[in-house]
Amino acid sequence: MGWFGFVSKDKKELLDKGLEKTKESVFTKLSRAVMGKSRIDDEVLDNLEEVLVSSDVGVDTTLRIIERLENRVSRDKYLNTDELNHILKEEIVSLLEANISGTEYDFASELPFKPFVILVVGVNGSGKTTTIAKLAYQFRNAGKKVLLGAADTFRAAAIDQLQIWADRAGVQVVKQQMGSDPASVAYDSVRSAVAGKYDVVIIDTAGRLHNKVNLMAELSKIKRVTEKILPESPHEVLLVLDGSTGQNAFVQAREFTAATDVTAMAITKLDGTAKGGVVIGISDQFRIPVKYIGLGEKLDDLQIFNPYEFVDSLFSAAR
Repeated sequence: MGWFGFVSKDKKELLDKGLEKTKESVFTKLSRAVMGKSRIDDEVLDNLEEVLVSSDVGVDTTLRIIERLENRVSRDKYLNTDELNHILKEEIVSLLEANISGTEYDFASELPFKPFVILVVGVNGSGKTTTIAKLAYQFRNAGKKVLLGAADTFRAAAIDQLQIWADRAGVQVVKQQMGSDPASVAYDSVRSAVAGKYDVVIIDTAGRLHNKVNLMAELSKIKRVTEKILPESPHEVLLVLDGSTGQNAFVQAREFTAATDVTAMAITKLDGTAKGGVVIGISDQFRIPVKYIGLGEKLDDLQIFNPYEFVDSLFSAAR
């Protein structure tokens, strides 16, 4: 539990504000679930199951949480409904703990490779490009030299958009013309990063909805060409998901994890939705760490995901 207190006061305030809509929704539903009840019984658990599913936690994860609660009720015999929020918090943290490394991390942390190659995947509209810019900005502010690769060559707007955000973040971009081979851009990006002694290179990829075969082929080719320069690259494959889409984010996660070896996730747009429960479900179901969460449009509104602080904030309204 060493992560508690790791988030600064400003970051904690941003987190609390960003989850405001989710908290309001969840606690309104929780209040109805326990209305008129003095202890946790089968009816309360049934109502709670409905609350979690409707909060986009997901059916499978909800059933896992309910099973854990049932075990506690059976073991402790009598649990007051006043304890429900505290118990829920403990059980959700327990689920999320399974998908973290247990080590503290921030943008200033030493990276295991130099340059550290991050391949970013996700559909158009998920916040992929802005997430790349926010990562670049925060790495740069932490003293790291950052390079971007515009390997989403499927549409010209993607290249132009990445350049605009790169200018705002104060970093350089490797790019070619629309229609160029994405793998060629990735190769040039990594080669330039090595030559220029960059610390981090972040490569954007096409955000159109491929079928699995085409997606796998394209990403596999990018991996092959980057490995020619750095044998173990890409070192991270980051999937960006739009948290406001709720259950559709699960569908996207399923498609991308089937097509490539996703190693981390970023869930965006949590500040504008009441569907923040999707973070819990996706982390649990896919057994892939949620590494970042997006809580606004500003360049510093991307936070490193701290499961303890996230759950603490989510349940703070009940204090």
